[in-house]
Amino acid sequence: MEEDFSPRFVSRITRNTLALILAGGQGSRLKELTHWRAKPAVPFGGKFRIIDFPLSNCINSSIRKISVITQYKSHSLLRHIQQGWGHFRGEFGEYVELLPAQQRVKESWYMGTADAVFQNIDILRSHRPEHVLILAGDHVYKMDYGAMLAAHVDNQADLTVGCFEVPLEDAKAFGVMEVDGYNRIQEFTEKPSNPKPIPHDSERALASMGIYVFNTNFLYEQLIKDADNPHSSNDFGKDIIPEVISKYRAYAYPFSKDVIQEKPYWRDVGTIDSFWIANQELIGVSPELNLYDSDWPIWTHQEQLPPAKFVFDDEDKRGMAVDSMVSGGCIVSGAVVRHSVLFSKVHIETGSYVEDSVILPDVSIGQDCVIKRAILDKSCVIPDGMVIGENIDDDKARFRVSEKGIVLVTPDMLRQDIHQIR
Repeated sequence: MEEDFSPRFVSRITRNTLALILAGGQGSRLKELTHWRAKPAVPFGGKFRIIDFPLSNCINSSIRKISVITQYKSHSLLRHIQQGWGHFRGEFGEYVELLPAQQRVKESWYMGTADAVFQNIDILRSHRPEHVLILAGDHVYKMDYGAMLAAHVDNQADLTVGCFEVPLEDAKAFGVMEVDGYNRIQEFTEKPSNPKPIPHDSERALASMGIYVFNTNFLYEQLIKDADNPHSSNDFGKDIIPEVISKYRAYAYPFSKDVIQEKPYWRDVGTIDSFWIANQELIGVSPELNLYDSDWPIWTHQEQLPPAKFVFDDEDKRGMAVDSMVSGGCIVSGAVVRHSVLFSKVHIETGSYVEDSVILPDVSIGQDCVIKRAILDKSCVIPDGMVIGENIDDDKARFRVSEKGIVLVTPDMLRQDIHQIR
């Protein structure tokens, strides 16, 4: 097809598109980080939450009809969206709508991604969108959805799947597809044990990003058909996409065509190691994910906090942070921080040393502590003199240690009952 991606062409499409963000996942591979919150609510990048990335992509792509489907331990996620994303104007047809699991159609909770959408089909119909953009709420990336929607329309597609090249070994965790020279999908396999590489690179595979564009009526037809199938697991990747590719016009949209950034960036921060690595990457001189890009800002709920403060400048007591990101409300008092990310309101006391670590909001680190290659969860209080990240056996006895030796510490592991369930 001949491409016509003029701004006017794209704006007509985005105006009539409903974005549906699937944010109900448990994120079990993040272990205790998701014990009290859904994966999309996990803090990321010093001041954001993971859900802020798809939400911001929608706003920056001029998509202002957004529904967020939640299920697992959604309280902090719902509160974050209500506090940070309530600025839309209903009289202009704009909204961020929260859709918690309600058993609207069945007497069961969501059984899969397709079932989550199907159980809200009456709400979707009431909005009458021309296209539905289905997004995963637990990935970190910047993407112009308008370009993908324009390609979908230009291809006269029924379904378009966003795709990204990943190392062959990593592809086992994704839906993997084969396409022809026009990017029409020829084969799609969800989480294959032996992923097929792309023709021009035997070390990489073409993976689904969990981003789908559907023509609305086509989506309804497939959801109803899937719901009526007693043998279906009610999942887009496992059931619906493999079923439609041979009968309908299903295309892949390569993320490499995106024009937001020079090198496409997309991360599924689904493990302790990948979460730590992605946060550490942000500290680099020229990170692939540029959070300082005013042309494509990432929006979030933001507390009114004072600037970060570094206290004392004596030889044996100097508050300093080197090669690090430090958020508002932090106080580094006679301590040293190196190559680390400090989220909001982190307090570090005299004589402590923090290196290669990700410190989530409201953490307090006492005097003379050593913290290396660690993730400290929100509200941890580290007592004076505690050492984390130097003796792997000690760490394994007290905390969670990942495959790559990253130490995860939560308040529960420190026997600090901040949730007070009785």
